[in-house]
Amino acid sequence: MSMLLIRGSFRVDGGAEPDGDTLPFIPDDVADWKLVGGRAPVVPKADGRAPVRLEGVDALETHYRKPGYGKERRQPKKFGREAADALLRHLGFTSIDRHEDETVTTVPVQVPGFILTSGADAYGRCIALAFDGSVRPPVYSGYEVAVDKDLLKRSANYRLLEDGLAYPMFYPGLPGYLRDVLREAAREASGSVPPKGLWAVDKTIAGALISDIGSITDDTTGVVILPKLFRRLKDYLDSGAAVSSLAGFSAYLAGAADEYRFLPDGKTQTGLHRLIEISEDGKILSMPRPSDQILFLDK
Repeated sequence: MSMLLIRGSFRVDGGAEPDGDTLPFIPDDVADWKLVGGRAPVVPKADGRAPVRLEGVDALETHYRKPGYGKERRQPKKFGREAADALLRHLGFTSIDRHEDETVTTVPVQVPGFILTSGADAYGRCIALAFDGSVRPPVYSGYEVAVDKDLLKRSANYRLLEDGLAYPMFYPGLPGYLRDVLREAAREASGSVPPKGLWAVDKTIAGALISDIGSITDDTTGVVILPKLFRRLKDYLDSGAAVSSLAGFSAYLAGAADEYRFLPDGKTQTGLHRLIEISEDGKILSMPRPSDQILFLDK
């Protein structure tokens, strides 16, 4: 598989709120954004920057809000912050000062690097593998390059999974042999003794006790679950004043009609309600199938 290479810089100005899987990137030649295909065009700001969403990983939410579904929420902050800081360090930022409102100040403000992308998502975010300036680009900017396993292992994407600070999350555009590399990194992190990073506390498969929105957001008592599941659950719990239990969550997920396939070659299915289980007393939510066995189609 080939991906478009774009050289440039990762930039984090004061007041920015980068999380563990998205941050701003400025190409050396802003016109390179026009080369990025996908579901929506990348529309940069006046200085050329646009958000890059890391391919193949999903870090805990540090600030999430879907319009019309309540206020902004975050998952328990410990591992979301750790993932965000680790991403910046992997890309070459040497000093990171994170503030209570999730804004950061970094030294330096801007670092060189490059991205490899197969396109943008429906929100105009460039989905990419991200590399720091110590990695030599294999081709010139604006050209396509065949991505092998060794190159993937030098990406910030791989290193976050290796750290145990993000979940593997696969969408179309990343071939199976590269998914295998990311899956292996995540499984080694989760299977280490003790488990690395968030895997020591993850409740996605084992089951999470859900009584209210605080069950997934409180910094002290909130449970850590797959961010995609958190986003859907947050929207459900914030969808109305009377919503305070899991009683209608399966129906809510069915209505959302997310599409996915089980890897390696399962048929397309509709509705995340098919992936979850809710205990008979309606209090425990789980998703028994690991995210690395699923190809989500709503990119």
